[in-house]
Amino acid sequence: MNISKLLSDIVRTEFDLDITGLCLNTENAQAGDAFIALQGQYSHGSNFIDEAINKGCVVILIDGKDIECSVPTIRIDNLSSHLENLANTFYPNAKKIDVIGITGTNGKTSVAYFVSQLLEKLGVNNGLIGTLGISNSTQTSNNTTPDILTLYRTLDGYSQNNINTAVLEVSSHALAQNRIAGLNITQAVFTNFTQDHLDYHRSLQQYKTEKLKLFQLDSLNSVVINKDDKSHVDFESAAKNTQHYYSIADFDDIKTTEYGFIAQLKGFVFEVPFLGEFNLMNVLAAYHTLKARGFTNEQIIPLLHQLNPPPGRMQKNAQQLIWIDYAHTPDAIEKAIITLQNHYPEHKIRVIFGCGGNRDKDKRAKMGKITSKLADTIILTNDNPRGEDPQAIIDDILSGIDDSYEIIITEDRQIAIENAVITLGEEECLLIAGKGHETTQIFNHETLELNDNDMVLAAIIEAARLEKIKNKQR
Repeated sequence: MNISKLLSDIVRTEFDLDITGLCLNTENAQAGDAFIALQGQYSHGSNFIDEAINKGCVVILIDGKDIECSVPTIRIDNLSSHLENLANTFYPNAKKIDVIGITGTNGKTSVAYFVSQLLEKLGVNNGLIGTLGISNSTQTSNNTTPDILTLYRTLDGYSQNNINTAVLEVSSHALAQNRIAGLNITQAVFTNFTQDHLDYHRSLQQYKTEKLKLFQLDSLNSVVINKDDKSHVDFESAAKNTQHYYSIADFDDIKTTEYGFIAQLKGFVFEVPFLGEFNLMNVLAAYHTLKARGFTNEQIIPLLHQLNPPPGRMQKNAQQLIWIDYAHTPDAIEKAIITLQNHYPEHKIRVIFGCGGNRDKDKRAKMGKITSKLADTIILTNDNPRGEDPQAIIDDILSGIDDSYEIIITEDRQIAIENAVITLGEEECLLIAGKGHETTQIFNHETLELNDNDMVLAAIIEAARLEKIKNKQR
């Protein structure tokens, strides 16, 4: 598309050149793209102009002061207010995609993962967009919900590849920043509401207000709401269309096993092969989402035992009682620990966790308090310190823990995990919380390759080696 045609309703330009795409994030920049360099509190696009040009961008749109660079630049006042128009003009097929939007403090990833699996098993080819990445696309994103241009570009590509349905995790940040503006979101799913992201939203009420926006969209045909969450009334009031509810009471019967549950639903008996009542709720959310789309109990329920949990969500090591979980809020870490207590009542619980830097500081002491009341042993370590002093983050967590509680502090996450795995007792469970599926650790200006699961596996091998040496010495 010619840049002058793209901008015809926004600004006149003397440049006569064709572009092949739009990008806000240089990670997705391609040769021939126009790079949109937003400036603001959370956007510093001008810092990435050189990188964008190196990747082949042929024109820069900027809302800051005029700059000089090796490609044409076009200044547009209030550039962010034009993003939806630009996206829709350049990627008109994006609106053809039927989007299922899932929001909530916890559970978004699991519910989206389950919904996507069920759709595939029922013959509906779909794309999954969220914390785990973007499926069926060359686009990438480090956010739960990608920026608006990445979203439109992805959905436009889905349309061209005959993928007509997308399952989208919708974060509060995305709603606050209008990243989903104009999309054809026909279903909204609410998982739960607890504290998170107060560094950005400043108050729980503002955080909830952003979440509610998803349920006020005119494009919706139906909503699915967790009736067991005390905030469900707010989401009911916000929704204008057909409402479907789910509750743990939907199950006719539930029996806890060492590996999950045996559940009965609508007369069907099946195994749920992963731990945690919260996962039963996630399964119900997915089930009701498919029900709201017109599928029957006979079609859906026989598939539920085939669901696989997403990476890093109560992910169990095959050899030992070790779980890796993304829990990084007070509510999530409480549920993860209680889950292990319920499934392994005779075992002690050891927990490794930290808190992310430059994020909601208020939850740190709360996570410390909750964990110290539930776990038998706590090992505090680094999560993603980002630009904060790691010791200061640990001190914030410690402020919520009684001085009489014995804490192990090992800032190096790899050493913390290795020591915990090697010394894990036969009657102990180990929960490694906070990073889940992540494969990197962020320190200020340095990003390290770090994967909790890989470290667990390496530590198990080392423990076996040490045991072999010990046996030889006997």
